Amino acid sequence: MSRPHDSRPRDSRPRDSRLRDPFQRGRLAIAALFLSLGFQYATWAARIPALKSDLELTAAEVGVLLMAAGVGAAVSFPLVAWLMRRLGSRRLALLSQLGLALLLLALAAAPNYPVALLVLCADGVLVGCLNVAMNAQGAALEARHERNTMAKLHATFSAGSLLAALVASGMTAVTGSVAAHFGVAAALLVVLGASARTGLLDDDAPAAPEPGRRNGRWTLPSRPTLWMCCAMVFGTVAEGAMNDWSALYLKDVVRASAELTPLGIAVVSGMMVVARLFADGWRGRWGDGRVVLVGSAVAGTGLAVALVSGGVAPALAGFACMGLGIAAVTPCVYAAAARQGSDALTLVAAMGTTGLLAGPPLIGFIAGASSLTWGMGAVAAAAVVVSLCSTRIRWTPAPAVRGETSAV
Repeated sequence: MSRPHDSRPRDSRPRDSRLRDPFQRGRLAIAALFLSLGFQYATWAARIPALKSDLELTAAEVGVLLMAAGVGAAVSFPLVAWLMRRLGSRRLALLSQLGLALLLLALAAAPNYPVALLVLCADGVLVGCLNVAMNAQGAALEARHERNTMAKLHATFSAGSLLAALVASGMTAVTGSVAAHFGVAAALLVVLGASARTGLLDDDAPAAPEPGRRNGRWTLPSRPTLWMCCAMVFGTVAEGAMNDWSALYLKDVVRASAELTPLGIAVVSGMMVVARLFADGWRGRWGDGRVVLVGSAVAGTGLAVALVSGGVAPALAGFACMGLGIAAVTPCVYAAAARQGSDALTLVAAMGTTGLLAGPPLIGFIAGASSLTWGMGAVAAAAVVVSLCSTRIRWTPAPAVRGETSAV
């Protein structure tokens, strides 16, 4: 005897149920925010040479320009904490994402160096806002549905950087205008923000008591929060520095050919994306603490061995170890910080943004004072520090993975 509902197409039901699934809808919306942040950051970073030429900057002035974004992120902590309490993560995420799109236009129109410094300082503040808000949304999604997803969300940040590189390459081939490039990028960011608007989680639950706040007054952060800050800043220093210095290391130190030097960034970014796609499963199986401990140890020792060995092949293998091992650090630490409360998350995120933006120029200063090999050695040391910090963090078991077989 036949059943009437069996006559419907078999693939329509899973697709419809997926669209109705609040977890999937929320994950796609939050992923759009992560994609936006990676895309916006990599977009202006890709045009640093053009900005240097247009504004007639020296190499030292470019270094200060890069530091301006890190300074903005570092000093944003009190403002971001206040905005999180006043606006909530949903509204703060949407407003800061739109602000980052507008700042691309402001940077393209900057008439001189001081204005560009102010724009990038403001960019750092808004990056701090979006970073906290989107990670708060991701942690809330995990807690609400008891399913791991933070690592996959962070994978979309790396995908956003890759997308920005492709757009920058295409726009450069069509026109040398920074304004045209940033205009197209800003439009894409507006589209991403609009697509995320309906799927983000509402901040309808009362805030939990904050570990760093008593009777409305600030107190010193708790010891676990400070260890999270340490792990985050060193982890993001390593992550940011590898993206900016790997190609130059291949070119100037191991004398790789011009065809091979771009593989440095490709290997690091590719391994990070792959690792983040699988890291939620690792978190459910082994726990966040073990994933961070082992991963950062592999990253640091792998890169250190490559630096000592020398040569193109060991360098690429070391870069692969760094990308594979460091990829899960930020998702796990953000999730742990979110469980401590919004103030802890805000402080940890501020340290993470500072490390990501300040890491590349810091490694540049070390390389300038000694050599790029020592600069990359500092990156390896930063990963080892993360491994040590992970032993001092009170890790709460992450939600177990349930049926996670596909990435965002």
